[in-house]
Amino acid sequence: MKKFTNIKAAALKYKAYENLAPKIVAKGKGEIAKKIIQKAKEFNIPLFQNELLVDSLLKVNNDEIPPELYQAVAEVFVWLYNLEQKAKLSGS
Repeated sequence: MKKFTNIKAAALKYKAYENLAPKIVAKGKGEIAKKIIQKAKEFNIPLFQNELLVDSLLKVNNDEIPPELYQAVAEVFVWLYNLEQKAKLSGS
């Protein structure tokens, strides 16, 4: 069986009227990261790649992201919003 030691993943969620900041709902390396990615693909959740951001998210000790990561995570949510808008325009 192939090892996935270099794979890293973090899954985020944010509800503007419920959360003060985005929350980490899953994170891990290796096999755990592979399972997170598989689950995202299973539910057609877009995958965003940023190695520096995922490394920072893996270091977070609680579920809510710290203020120093707000800007980077906001960029992910803007990317996702734009992706969703393009899908709506194309009728997907």
